[in-house]
Amino acid sequence: MGKVKIKKADVWIDMTPMSDVMVLLLTFFMMTSTFVKNEAVKVNTPQSASKVKVPENDVVNITINPEGKVFMSMDNVNYLKTTVMSMADKFGVQLTAAQQEAFLEDPQFGVPMDKLADFLNISQSKRAEALKELGIPTDSLDKGDGTKGKSEFQEWVTEAMNSGEDMKLCIKADAKTPYKIVKSVMSELQDMDQNRYQLITSFKEAED
Repeated sequence: MGKVKIKKADVWIDMTPMSDVMVLLLTFFMMTSTFVKNEAVKVNTPQSASKVKVPENDVVNITINPEGKVFMSMDNVNYLKTTVMSMADKFGVQLTAAQQEAFLEDPQFGVPMDKLADFLNISQSKRAEALKELGIPTDSLDKGDGTKGKSEFQEWVTEAMNSGEDMKLCIKADAKTPYKIVKSVMSELQDMDQNRYQLITSFKEAED
């Protein structure tokens, strides 16, 4: 008996709809993704068993490194620009358009106001290294009449909180930062009636 030959039929799948879906997904993620800037000053936060979600928008981050130097960052570029221009006007610092753009490029700031203009003139890579040795001064400023006023740190916080309606404060200190330094920063915030802030820690599962 002869073998029955089965005719093979080519299977063709239209991939056009799948390609359209992939392009739409790629476009969606490109439009909605937020790129995290590489911070010059990194800290290893202490661990905590408390699990509270840190706010993601309109946040003023205060970073304290192990040496006790204070740095700040803001997620909203428009508020950041408003803040630095207000500080420049308050301290009589003239910033060119190029210097303003350079300031907005950096993920963190923490330079004494009298050094800010010169600091912004150097390249971004050198600024990242120089920033680690500087920090925002926390000493009270002399008003000129024998009395003490706000520190530069307090002035930065004031202008940053005034830049937007729903600004929130977060403190991120290194696990090796002495507690007295963290407490002094908290005291400065308390002196200016900023009593609502969050301490950022690494989550640790509670031990049995």
